[in-house]
Amino acid sequence: MSGPLHGVRVLDLTAVVSGPYATMFLADQGADVLKVEPTTGDGTRRSRNLIDAAGEFSALFVSCNRGKRSLSIDIKSNAGREVLAKLAAQADVLVQNFRPGTMERLGLGHEELRKKYPRLIYVSISGVGDSGPYVKKRVYDPIVQALSGFADIQSQPGTNRPQMIRTIVCDKTTSVFTAQAVSSALYAREKTGKGDHIQVAMLDTMISYLWPEGMMQYTVVGKETAVGDPNDRPDLVFQTLDGYITAGTISDSEWQGFCNATGDPALAKDERFATPSARFINATARINTMQTYIGKYTTAEWLKRLDENDVPCSPILRRGEIIDNEQVVARGLIEEFEQPTVGRVRQPKPAAIFEVNKAAIGGPAPRVGEHSRAVLRDLGYSDSDIDAMIANKAVRAAG
Repeated sequence: MSGPLHGVRVLDLTAVVSGPYATMFLADQGADVLKVEPTTGDGTRRSRNLIDAAGEFSALFVSCNRGKRSLSIDIKSNAGREVLAKLAAQADVLVQNFRPGTMERLGLGHEELRKKYPRLIYVSISGVGDSGPYVKKRVYDPIVQALSGFADIQSQPGTNRPQMIRTIVCDKTTSVFTAQAVSSALYAREKTGKGDHIQVAMLDTMISYLWPEGMMQYTVVGKETAVGDPNDRPDLVFQTLDGYITAGTISDSEWQGFCNATGDPALAKDERFATPSARFINATARINTMQTYIGKYTTAEWLKRLDENDVPCSPILRRGEIIDNEQVVARGLIEEFEQPTVGRVRQPKPAAIFEVNKAAIGGPAPRVGEHSRAVLRDLGYSDSDIDAMIANKAVRAAG
């Protein structure tokens, strides 16, 4: 067996990141993921950092679509809809992230398909869901960061100006939630024999994700203003003489450890920081005080002092330093393989480690329509049928 999802067929009708990244996790865990993309290719093939001369692969596309097969068809054509219907009949899971209503107009909505194929697990990913006044909005990651409170949490100290996270955190978090939901639905189907329709909205996901600590002051009804904003404080980035570190001092033992590391006995007696609640209330003063001490020594000196006193700490790595970091290397977290038309590429190994049903990168990302002919032959189409579809531009096959 080559992964816990070996034998599961996934029909991937998604584009950009939220859907493709989710189905990539399923591919890592052994599922046979067939990516269905337009004859022009998924738009992310050409976005941001192009990494091949032909313009077929971007770094983003490879990192969201490794280990999949590619069928390139025009799903608006009669031939394309016919092919999709045949593929849906064979699929265990169908994942789509078109705008609400698109699949219904193609005759491939969840009600119609699940009525025909009751074991099908149909997944609909959207920006803000399929109801409410924003349902027709075109939604990307920054929109959800704005609506969910993420940008507010990142507000600049002092000015309170909201800021965006500089990564597509909403897309990728939605991918993780989606992959987990698919696994749950597959488990339920083993017990009941019935599939399901799973809806995952980016806005729903991020409000759920942020709630535990990001919305603490809004948890108890009627007491929203009784406590200060727990996020209204400097971040835990401390500048040393030659770089940056982070350190945590939540528990009493960790704070005492930090005090010992400073070599200043007076700090341990400061009443503002004597208890966990006092350190929380006086968080800004505590963090600024820590910076005063940390700025006196180098990164290496501080990491040694903090480790000796069992205080959580680490250097803040620049992205170019991550690949060679001793912990990353010791864990073998980065794998290299050949990506056709590109060359050697790096990818992180699957984060979930299975002892028995091992997960693994299933191979490179596919070229546009790389598997079109093979997939169509498996569906019973003759070579002449396939050639006709290609000639009519209903299908694209890699040369």
